[in-house]
Amino acid sequence: MFTKPLGDDAELSPLEPWQAEELLAHMDRGREFIGRYIGLAHAVHDLESARSFLRSYADKARDDAGRIYGIRVDGTLVGGVLFRVMDVQQGTAEAGCWLEPSAVGRGLVTRASRMIIDWAIRDRSIHRVEWMAAVGNTASIAVAKRLGMVREGVLRQCYLHPDGERLDLEVWSVLAPEWINHQSPRER
Repeated sequence: MFTKPLGDDAELSPLEPWQAEELLAHMDRGREFIGRYIGLAHAVHDLESARSFLRSYADKARDDAGRIYGIRVDGTLVGGVLFRVMDVQQGTAEAGCWLEPSAVGRGLVTRASRMIIDWAIRDRSIHRVEWMAAVGNTASIAVAKRLGMVREGVLRQCYLHPDGERLDLEVWSVLAPEWINHQSPRER
């Protein structure tokens, strides 16, 4: 398993099924905050659901159809980034993120997202990376902007949140040529 430094005593590494207890403890600490806009906090509610969730991503990684990574600060899981879906043949992927309140405002998601998007574009030849964010999720939208993504529009009431509310999602994306041409030498 690899670990990549993110600075500020933070690191990025794959999340695997054997880390289900750690994922569940993390969700328990940040469930209300994380669950405002994404279903992860509702999907991971006990040890078996945490194992099942991580197994699904192990299967996606095996099939080259998705990836999940944890963000740790001082060894404690505080959030993550992922490719919810990835289609290498088509050259498309959808990136996403989550973070518990204790780690907000440190730039961790932006740095981690930049790292995995750069890997997808440069190493896996992904041509288009999408980012979906609920219209009210200003933090996630700010990450998309910092990553240099372009806002493409809004999918009206397309996401049924686990609490029953239908949310509008903003669609953001970056294309490989844009990414490669706009990353500073330090970010490459």
